[in-house]
Amino acid sequence: MENNKLQMQVHPQGYVQSLVMKDDPYHMNWVIDNEYLKEASFNESDKLFGEFTITIDGETINSADNYPQMITKKQRVLVTYELLQKVEVKFDYDLSINDQLNWNISLHNLTTEDIKINNFGVWLSLAYVMFRDKNVAKNIHESAAVYPSISRDFTKINAVRRDNQSGNLGIYQTAGQTLSVGTYAAYNNLFFENVSPSLDGMLFHQLILAGGYDDHFENNDWIYDKSPITIKPNTSIDWHYVITKNNSKQEFYKKASEVGQPTISYQPLNIVHQPSYLTLNGHAHELVAITTYAGEAGKQKAKLQFQQQLPNQYQVSFKPTILGEHKIVFDFSDGTQDSVVLNVMNPLNEVIDKRVKYISENLYQGKDGETPYAFTPISNQGESLGKLSLVLKKNLMGILDKEQVRQVEASAVNYVRPKWFNNGDFKKPNKLYGDFYRCMDFEYIAHLFLLLSDFDDETLLLNSPKDYLQWAADVFMLRVNPDFHETERGKEEARMLGVYFLYIQDLLKKLKRHGLTDYYEKINDLWQQVTCKIDENRTTYQAAITEHYFDNAGFGPTAGALSEAGFKDGARTYGQLLLANIGYSNDFRVQNPDRWWEALAYMIHSLWGGVTAAATFKVYEVLKNPAYLQASYRATAAIMYCYDTNSVTTDKLDEGMAASTYAVAGPHLNRPDLSRNRFGQSTFYSDGGIFAKLFNSANETPDWDMGEELVAYLDGIGQRTYLVHQNNQWSVINGTYEQQENQINVISFAPYQKEFWLIDETGTKPLTGSTLSKNHLFDINK
Repeated sequence: MENNKLQMQVHPQGYVQSLVMKDDPYHMNWVIDNEYLKEASFNESDKLFGEFTITIDGETINSADNYPQMITKKQRVLVTYELLQKVEVKFDYDLSINDQLNWNISLHNLTTEDIKINNFGVWLSLAYVMFRDKNVAKNIHESAAVYPSISRDFTKINAVRRDNQSGNLGIYQTAGQTLSVGTYAAYNNLFFENVSPSLDGMLFHQLILAGGYDDHFENNDWIYDKSPITIKPNTSIDWHYVITKNNSKQEFYKKASEVGQPTISYQPLNIVHQPSYLTLNGHAHELVAITTYAGEAGKQKAKLQFQQQLPNQYQVSFKPTILGEHKIVFDFSDGTQDSVVLNVMNPLNEVIDKRVKYISENLYQGKDGETPYAFTPISNQGESLGKLSLVLKKNLMGILDKEQVRQVEASAVNYVRPKWFNNGDFKKPNKLYGDFYRCMDFEYIAHLFLLLSDFDDETLLLNSPKDYLQWAADVFMLRVNPDFHETERGKEEARMLGVYFLYIQDLLKKLKRHGLTDYYEKINDLWQQVTCKIDENRTTYQAAITEHYFDNAGFGPTAGALSEAGFKDGARTYGQLLLANIGYSNDFRVQNPDRWWEALAYMIHSLWGGVTAAATFKVYEVLKNPAYLQASYRATAAIMYCYDTNSVTTDKLDEGMAASTYAVAGPHLNRPDLSRNRFGQSTFYSDGGIFAKLFNSANETPDWDMGEELVAYLDGIGQRTYLVHQNNQWSVINGTYEQQENQINVISFAPYQKEFWLIDETGTKPLTGSTLSKNHLFDINK
């Protein structure tokens, strides 16, 4: 059946087998396709769009085990299940209104007694798929990232096509109450089979309309409801969703207002005792109260004052005094309710200082450790060395602690070099993964040596700064020169871009300055070759494939590298993939770069989220399009959550600890115990498979691959604050402000050295030169 914009098919078993935009040049199927599942040998055909699980008075039923009754009309399909002679479950798919699909879900109590629904989860299996296909265009044009904004009465979800250019699919709740959105991952990982690309898979999303967890489940997530529902005798409970196309983030929110939803803007990251601002357009809804919930179990409750600016348009400002997550709830006169979730942290320089102190005092094993001179947890992957680079970067930008630097130096010389290189020979890498090594590891090692070369002879004990610079150049050559490798995998990975885009300009400048001309010329030539070739072939998107079939560890560094090399067209092409990769939501934790495989759920991944945020910032710097700056900052706010030891909705971290992963989804349907929690990948050790090969136990610390992303942050947006004037409104990115008559006091959240910038309709311009000041007073009349 169809209307002027959409065409859909419902399978006789009751699930939606296709949903297509009629004007789509790629004919993308917006729901997970059962034929693809069969072709790729996945067994999750019970989780297709419109399938469901329900627990009625304690008895669980899967729709896939039942055959529905179906009534098909020209533009409408009714799918009905009668379960246990107690409950009728009905799905009404209606295309009679142009441009949209109206989807009604109904539970009807067929009995004369109350019925308790412990759990009701309806699969919303949109095409969140990493296709097993080296034709990367399929992943870009026929797959979507899914960003939910969960609200009791006004849930909205945008499925953003990964090309960011061919139209997205928005889902808007207009009746009933949505408790949450859970996910289930199905995947295939051939990492240890020495295959590249080695990973593909998908997430199945589920609307949680009741419960979502086992009866005795507990976690610290107090923000989202886990309650069952009760249906009175001979009555129904209904939910209604409008599904329609949008072409951008702006249009997604515009269409939300058109179907009667409020829209709210807020600051995702806030610093304690500093001003925080929220604006609300209630549209048809009159605001009557705003309440903030914070602290353990959300028990710290306070009413917020608000100002009405225009009919049903409001602004609220407050200075948070409580650390951790805050749920801000907006109550309307018609009894409906909307909300946002924001975070409040200590000043970020304090967070970073405590993190570095923890690494130095708790993770360094020293000369007599079980693994001498290593920083735990022990890992063969170069990513695990990011924490060493963070220690060095903090000591370069903040207060110098020579002992911290010397620990890293001892580790680099006595642990890193002999572990990754045979007898320390930089031309002979050790095969740490059975019968192969990873070129990607070497870029982290080169960065570590480069940062060591920034210290003076008085601080360093074992070698000179120039020695470490030459080490960095030797390892970097191994990373980027295919001729240094005998295996096809080595040659292929050497040509791939990676996190080295973050520091290559510093490396080149330093090699030139210190007269290492041969290294400079060879590395610069390789850099020019690889970026020029990728730019020339930008329309094929081949750099979006890494070890995985589609990966922000590919297109993130590619966009960043092309920006660094000055290829604006290439930066713009790959930059679109970044804009589609960074979420937007009423919950700051959903605004992270889209990734799933380390958590088997939609997740914040500290390292690759932070690297993606840094790449997005570099695209902003070359294109000066504020959308990239805003996206980079949204992502950064989510990444900082991995370092936040004051969180009150997750498992507690000791001061200075961190966790590489946060599972955004709740429930996490692969591992319910990880729902909306932070952890390291080693927690999957007990699940076996690839994880049992990567880790030694399930109890390893959760921060094994963290640090590089904070170095990237400190080199980029971590030094800058932006005052923005748009639509006659003031806001600040990476800070906040206080208005004092005709002056605005801009307050920076940047942890160390800062620059203040102004973005307005004329473009971007600096407000200051280099400054250590935390504030800048801006005169509006200038």
